Amino acid sequence: MSQTIERVSPVPYYEQLFTILRDQIVGGDIPPDERLPSELELCREFGLSRATVRQTLSKLESEGYARRVARRGVFASAPELSTGWIVQDTAGFLDSQLSHGRTGIETTVIDAQFIAPPQHVSEALRVGPDEEVFALRRLRSLDGKIAVFSTNWFSSEAGKTVAGANDVLDGTGSLNSTLLRAGFVTAGARRVIRAMHPPEGVATHLQIGRDDAVLRVRSLSWDQHEAPFDYYETWVLTDVVPLEVNVTAS
Repeated sequence: MSQTIERVSPVPYYEQLFTILRDQIVGGDIPPDERLPSELELCREFGLSRATVRQTLSKLESEGYARRVARRGVFASAPELSTGWIVQDTAGFLDSQLSHGRTGIETTVIDAQFIAPPQHVSEALRVGPDEEVFALRRLRSLDGKIAVFSTNWFSSEAGKTVAGANDVLDGTGSLNSTLLRAGFVTAGARRVIRAMHPPEGVATHLQIGRDDAVLRVRSLSWDQHEAPFDYYETWVLTDVVPLEVNVTAS
């Protein structure tokens, strides 16, 4: 992993710095309870603004890799093992689990194709009723237990990127990483979570009853130009994968 900020990378600077510092903490270069460089030191070393550095440190805190001590600074720490999915992060389920050290993840791609979008999809992605979107349906298991069933819908250009990513289509690759490499960087997202009874097809894939309650997460991501490119609907069995929300004082 590069120890410098790549100025031409589509990955935001704060995410790059987060990865650098996290890898140093995990690798032992910065041992637990050692003080991290100050905001000013990080600004100078990496040529970043103070706001960017603060965003990185907040992310390290929220994911358990650092802790802030009043009037002393920010110190490295080892995150507790978690099976949860941090829903306020830009990372998807796979990336979230890998960041927690989880390896028993299996992905089955149900289907992947360009389709005429349902109304709620066309409205979210701001596409016309005659414009196709790329739909990706996947079933995720954790340590042999069915955990998540999801459908992602992508706008035309993002859809072409996903349609050409063989590792994503066979269930071995990271969707988030594929989109980032193609320049689709999430500048913001909105997620709505509801507890509800699943439709028949969802219940079948999750192997639950129609009367069982399950959490549905709908999420819309947009780029720096506020153009939506990824809209998904995920049904989560929270007895297998609890949803987590980290709260950090600003």
